[in-house]
Amino acid sequence: MEPVLSYRGRIITDDDVVFIRRLIADNPASSRRALSEKLCESWNWRQANGALRAMVCRSLMLLLHRTGHIELPPVRWVNPNPLAQRGSERRKPVPALVDATPLKVNLAAIRPLEFHQVRHTWEETLFNSLLDRYHYLGYAQPVGEHLKYIVYALGRPIACLAWSSAPRHLGPRDRFIEWSAEARRKNIRFLAYNTRYLILPFVEVEHLASHILGRMAQLLSEDWNRVYGHPIHYLETFVDPGRFRGTCYRAANWKALGPTTGRGKDAPTKKPNRSIKEVLGYPLTKDFRRLLQEVL
Repeated sequence: MEPVLSYRGRIITDDDVVFIRRLIADNPASSRRALSEKLCESWNWRQANGALRAMVCRSLMLLLHRTGHIELPPVRWVNPNPLAQRGSERRKPVPALVDATPLKVNLAAIRPLEFHQVRHTWEETLFNSLLDRYHYLGYAQPVGEHLKYIVYALGRPIACLAWSSAPRHLGPRDRFIEWSAEARRKNIRFLAYNTRYLILPFVEVEHLASHILGRMAQLLSEDWNRVYGHPIHYLETFVDPGRFRGTCYRAANWKALGPTTGRGKDAPTKKPNRSIKEVLGYPLTKDFRRLLQEVL
């Protein structure tokens, strides 16, 4: 069987295309969404938490449709997509009021800190607003698996952290883990990427940033397992050396692995098209390599 294409780690063959055509023909009244769900059920294509990979499947079927391999039914409904709004047209989070009184104390004076995982809670609006107002990159809606945290001290928010699915290809990290391409496709879900880290600007507490990272390393895997049905074995992030040294990550024992290529995942050439970042990683388990190298 000749492969037609590879999509998100799944090889699509001529037989698969024939099966999808038959599925469409046998369900003439079904929408594109319904067809993708039927295909997921037929293939038992599921996320680690057991949910159908319907969104990924819809994207695959649309790709096959656009390349002429299948003929999908007409679109019945265009769902407004906030992710498509960029720049000034992006819908900004609603501003939230917080206590901006300067907090300049010793770490011992505000411990223990409270960590709230706020995704799908009333606090998510506050999280989005704080990032949009105070983080130099602003707020961007994550895609894929992701969790959001607000850290509280003395009853007030002092920090925000966002974690999401890791990039599929990252040279310094892949060489550090020493996994094969097959193992990476299978196990990339066991990595979490720290996309945003914000200490609110009116908070000045020595050693706070590294302390929060240490606490997150203790909490994240269990929370991820509860939400998505699988643990996390390894954390990673990017640091822009033109702006930051990554001091808090290094103080929390994160390891500097080397620079990115500056090309991004969709670069048409090998020339850098964005700023080069430093890659930092933190294993959550001693046997992380064995766990991430497994392909069985």
